[in-house]
Amino acid sequence: MATEANDPQGNHAQALSLAARTNNIKAYIVMPEISALPKIAATRDYGAEIIFSGSTSVEREAVTSKVIADTGARLVPPYDHPDIVLGQGTLGLELQDQVLELQGATGKGLDAIVAPCGGGGMLSGVALSAEGTGIRVFGSEPEFSGADDGMRGYYSGQRVEKVSSLTIADGLRTPVGEIPWGIIYERKLVSGMYNVTEDEIKAALRLVYERMKLVVEPSSAVPLAVALYNEDFRSMVEKEAGDEGWDLGIVFSGGNVDLSSLGKLFL
Repeated sequence: MATEANDPQGNHAQALSLAARTNNIKAYIVMPEISALPKIAATRDYGAEIIFSGSTSVEREAVTSKVIADTGARLVPPYDHPDIVLGQGTLGLELQDQVLELQGATGKGLDAIVAPCGGGGMLSGVALSAEGTGIRVFGSEPEFSGADDGMRGYYSGQRVEKVSSLTIADGLRTPVGEIPWGIIYERKLVSGMYNVTEDEIKAALRLVYERMKLVVEPSSAVPLAVALYNEDFRSMVEKEAGDEGWDLGIVFSGGNVDLSSLGKLFL
């Protein structure tokens, strides 16, 4: 039987597991040992065999390579592949269409989109979806313990290849991949990168829970935290948009929440 291997820990892991089961393909999913329990449970329920690794991208890649060598599986990367980038970028098209529908005949659409950045697959895909539309796309990351590798690389001109961070935004603990980097930085389809603190992520997360009544994971709250609390971003918008402001799209990227540990975030 054909096999597949992968090294994500959230939506991609679950989607790949379900797709593999539907097509009678064996899926091996490499996940960090510290992954949120709902991510582990959902991935396993969809039929994948889970192999655990250390928390860093280097450790995950090493385990993934061994799985491929042992089983003959083919790697389906979570972000560093053109097909993955294009697939994840369809959410940008959907967002643009839905906003125009909500605005009606007189609507001008979005001025900008803020999306989270881990491996960069979704951010680069959204940037491609907005190319030529006049919509500006910005990336957002947690700053804790170097998780803002995308921002640091963007402004230094050199992609950061390793990340070792235990930010609460666990879906964004991954360095930007080579293919997303080419779109984000080299083609300059992303207009800027911004970071936020752990407390700012928690504040945005609380707002989403209490006011919007939505279930999102900490990684999903990062773009909203940038829009609300990052002074550099807010100053840039004020300078460029003036009194009219911007119609800003915020990407909520996942709802893989461990309810048993959720309350501890707000103690």
